[in-house]
Amino acid sequence: MNYILGLNIFHADSSACILKNGNIVAAAEEERFNRIKHFAGVPLESIKYCLDSCSIKLDQIDFIAINQNQKSNFINKLLYVLISKPNINFILKKIKIKFKRSNMLDHIKLPTKYGYFKGTIANIDHHLSHMASSFYVSEFDEAVNLSIDGFGDFCSTAWGVGKKKNIRIDKKILFPHSIGIFYQALTQYLGFRNYGDEYKLMGLAPYGKPIYLEKLNKILKINKFDGTFKLNLDYFLHHKDEVNFKWENTSPIFSNLYSNELIKLLGPERKKNEEITQYHKDLASSVQEIFENFLINLLNILHKKYKIDNLTLSGGCAMNSAANGKIFSNTPFKKIFIPPNPGDGGGAIGAALEKYNKKSNLIEKKINNKSAYLGNEFSNDFIEEEIIKNNLKKNFLVKKIESDILVEQVAQALNKSLVVGWFQGRMEWGPRALGNRSILGDARNSKMKDILNLKIKRRESFRPFAPSILREDISDWFETSESVPYMSEVYLIKKEKRQLLPAVNHINNTGRVQTVSKDDNLIFYNLIKKFKEITGVPIILNTSFNENEPIVRTPQEAISCYLRTKMDILVMENWLVSRK
Repeated sequence: MNYILGLNIFHADSSACILKNGNIVAAAEEERFNRIKHFAGVPLESIKYCLDSCSIKLDQIDFIAINQNQKSNFINKLLYVLISKPNINFILKKIKIKFKRSNMLDHIKLPTKYGYFKGTIANIDHHLSHMASSFYVSEFDEAVNLSIDGFGDFCSTAWGVGKKKNIRIDKKILFPHSIGIFYQALTQYLGFRNYGDEYKLMGLAPYGKPIYLEKLNKILKINKFDGTFKLNLDYFLHHKDEVNFKWENTSPIFSNLYSNELIKLLGPERKKNEEITQYHKDLASSVQEIFENFLINLLNILHKKYKIDNLTLSGGCAMNSAANGKIFSNTPFKKIFIPPNPGDGGGAIGAALEKYNKKSNLIEKKINNKSAYLGNEFSNDFIEEEIIKNNLKKNFLVKKIESDILVEQVAQALNKSLVVGWFQGRMEWGPRALGNRSILGDARNSKMKDILNLKIKRRESFRPFAPSILREDISDWFETSESVPYMSEVYLIKKEKRQLLPAVNHINNTGRVQTVSKDDNLIFYNLIKKFKEITGVPIILNTSFNENEPIVRTPQEAISCYLRTKMDILVMENWLVSRK
């Protein structure tokens, strides 16, 4: 047997995955275990989970592949230091982080039962890992690969071509220029200061109009002829020793990435919890428009350059589902693949797959596990023990039901606009709840958004909820015929259907859609199909099973969320819990 352990370590969304003979067996992000969102540190529990999934020890691992390589862009790093002469504290911070990564094994302290690693460490370039996480999982033999994020290995954007088992990077945009930093800085300016809050700006954007493009064009200069860009560094601080951050065994915390020049240009920054005005909505719309224009322009240039119709996207910016949904209608690309975890967490899989493909004797690339369901699963017996431990049978109606009857009863509950916690099978890999750790509701109920926010989510009213739809019905309800299994793209709802889906119809008549097929998730498919039989609508509202925390991983976490909220029904495998 050949085993490769892939890691995203000492970086946001730290994670681990394991490959067995080139097949992805298991993967998880550390936040699901320690309950710290976007945890940046050592993914010890994720590593344990991966080893346990294969019933092996560390000494059976041939390679540990890490999605970082200190040697990447080394000359460019050296030239930057010599030319820019950054503050010594800035350099020391970077050296400290690099030193920890180079001594990674000193920090992987597992119980002795897991043995000791005797294999080889493989450091894989950050953006090559991103590309590999998408291209090698796709069904494409050849594709244009584009990776965009904040920074990784001194680079923010890279593109090139994947062919068979090889990925070639042709162009990189290096530090300090980053459209990811541009988007993150404006997200901070708008008062969304938690790491990973960019989706809030994206959700707010449709409430405004892009009337501030002229001002934003002073901050970001895009070359429309070759797709490259540069930040006006007067408006930023990330390239200086003026950004304080915590990036170790915690959720990443950043001070402002933008300078006072940005405040002079755009006016006072919005404070956390301050009222969101039309100005903020229009600015969010303008930021999103800038990003979409950049992406579409670059993709058209890349298609013209390579004349390849297949595209893979990766990197944190590939989670901009609103932009992704405009690719087909605005570029010549005919097929797109975005993995379920395109961000830094997914880099663990990319690093492992890149190492496997380079060391294998295969001529063609191996089509790997495309499933998004790579996390923990729990038996009905285990769940029953948790039910007993929490005295649920005393305080709630609890019953164990056969799957076909369970699906019928849950579909009927959704038809009555009850809110259902849905816990099935293996946990999802990536940031989206895809029907295994989900909270479900009736997409037809105009009050469902308010019901969910009142009972459970307590989040900003402008943030949309997602529709999950039977794969075969997508073209009847949305302006697309594409398969979107990982909720990675936003599409227009057909005009005649919009009034039927008020709970998932965003203000601009779109939905961040998930298509569900029998092959992807049979019980979730059967639930939606039963709901369609009852209502005529093949769509249910799907949001993540959590309450301002990482998505639940275990039955105990699901029970805790159920008990502290006003969720109506909790389903865990074949167990159904409801309030008396």
